[in-house]
Amino acid sequence: MRPRTAFIWGTFGARLAMICQSVVGTCHLGAEGVERETQIVRHLDPKCLGALPTASGGITRLAYARGREAGIELGPLLKKSGLTAREIEDGKARLEVKRQIEFLNLVADAVGDEFLGFRLAQLPDLRELGFLYYVAASSQTLGDVLRRTARYSSTVNEGLSVKYLEGKTFRAVFEYVGVARHPDRHQMEFFTVVLMRVCRQLTGRRLAPSRVRLTHHRDRDCSELSAFFGCEVEFGGAADDIVFDAAIADTPVVSADPYLNELLIAVCEEGLARRRTDRGSFRANVENAVAPLLPHGNARADEVARRLGLSERTFARRLASEGLTFSKVLEGLRSDLARQYLEDPGLSMSKIAWLLGYREASAFNHAFKRWTGKTPRQVRLPQSAMV
Repeated sequence: MRPRTAFIWGTFGARLAMICQSVVGTCHLGAEGVERETQIVRHLDPKCLGALPTASGGITRLAYARGREAGIELGPLLKKSGLTAREIEDGKARLEVKRQIEFLNLVADAVGDEFLGFRLAQLPDLRELGFLYYVAASSQTLGDVLRRTARYSSTVNEGLSVKYLEGKTFRAVFEYVGVARHPDRHQMEFFTVVLMRVCRQLTGRRLAPSRVRLTHHRDRDCSELSAFFGCEVEFGGAADDIVFDAAIADTPVVSADPYLNELLIAVCEEGLARRRTDRGSFRANVENAVAPLLPHGNARADEVARRLGLSERTFARRLASEGLTFSKVLEGLRSDLARQYLEDPGLSMSKIAWLLGYREASAFNHAFKRWTGKTPRQVRLPQSAMV
């Protein structure tokens, strides 16, 4: 197991001093080192980088290895997701987050694993996560670990924003930036499980959160996830987050090293200063704001604009700059989610209609036929016949 995971995560561990690369900036290691690192993302058009959030690709490489072990023909899956074997095998190459999500979904379907992200998250030695792990491991308390993770997580995945909120509880909140949240299950489950593993390993305690929420829906047996976290996992939640009792924030980290931590933070801050901040498309951010509002019938332009901190006029103007209107984004999101929900035989038609913000199943049927030319039952029947 160790040689395989070391290959997959080779972009991290042994290259600790070079981890702040590509989009987050390269460490000053001489002209040769800088040239080598800047070549990593040369296949991306520099003019488009702001609209293409990238990730270090560790989870993709784990999924690729899982597919190979299962004897899956991976070429068609790579092509469909817009990736290449060369990118996967180059541990230094950063991958587009959107393509990573699509590849994970394809591999999960191919190997028949509904919980692929959850299982992949338990494979690597956490030290192989590299720089971000060592910043956390040298911190003083678990609260510090969460603060460092929140601040520097985008160096590993630009499409992810982690927020650390303190009060009567303390929460790690995961949000997607410039990447649509609704097609994903496996990447988000991977993130939450890895963070939980980090918290337990660094404190030497089997910590259990008081609440875990994930915004995607699952109606099947999720006891494995609940057993891992030590609490029931709430699917279809209003946010993606892990909540702990406030007192846990003061739990000491067993490997704390204030001198190393100060050094690593300085390097990370330099990396953040070099990063681009204009990540992703505005449409993806709008979709991420709309999705949790759909079941409650609150998916209105004024409410979404408010949640994004914009006036309605600025909101409309930002959408128009991408050739969009709010109604077009809303219809596209509903159409995508409808297809996704229909793949889950545990969801009734009436519940799907509710999840999409329709008061009646008949309204959903009418809209779906307008989108596809078929009724929802016609789309679901071929899948049901195979079960």
